[in-house]
Amino acid sequence: MALTVRAVDAASFDDVQTVLGTRGQAARCQCQGYRLGWYDQHSDDVAGRRELLRDQVAEGYGLLAHDDGEPVGWCAVAPRADLGYLRKTTWSGRQEDPQDPRVWAVTCFVTRAGHRRQGVMRALAAGTVPLARDAGAGVVEAYPMKPAPGGKDVPWGELHVGELQVFLDAGYRVAHVPSLRRVVVRYEF
Repeated sequence: MALTVRAVDAASFDDVQTVLGTRGQAARCQCQGYRLGWYDQHSDDVAGRRELLRDQVAEGYGLLAHDDGEPVGWCAVAPRADLGYLRKTTWSGRQEDPQDPRVWAVTCFVTRAGHRRQGVMRALAAGTVPLARDAGAGVVEAYPMKPAPGGKDVPWGELHVGELQVFLDAGYRVAHVPSLRRVVVRYEF
């Protein structure tokens, strides 16, 4: 496996769609859940969400992983202020401005079937740091899951936000633990 990770651009949209596929939650959501909120994410307007994603990809908000030129992974990375669902999310002790444009957020990973458990998420998580830094972010944060108490694995469908360890390995630090399994991690520049 020869993984490469790069920022997306307008020419990347077809590769992003290849990773998201044509069925399943990734194809339906089009990485809009944290931008639009629960109701709009689950509406029947997949074409509308696809066009929103096209605009985000053209702006460079995301990363693609390729294996020998084949698109195998996607990661959504964008200014947190653009993510309506996150702007409304609060937790005890958080005092910062949710509209701060210097804070970027990692919200989604998708790895194509046949390429899972081969380090794609890990490579994408590591790529979030230079992408956000080069875009002028002061901080990039993520909201990964960790195993439940007792060592139970995280259910597959909940891993779209990433696994805690891949972020720690990329240099992120734990900022807050709002629940038993959810962790907020940050990388400050």
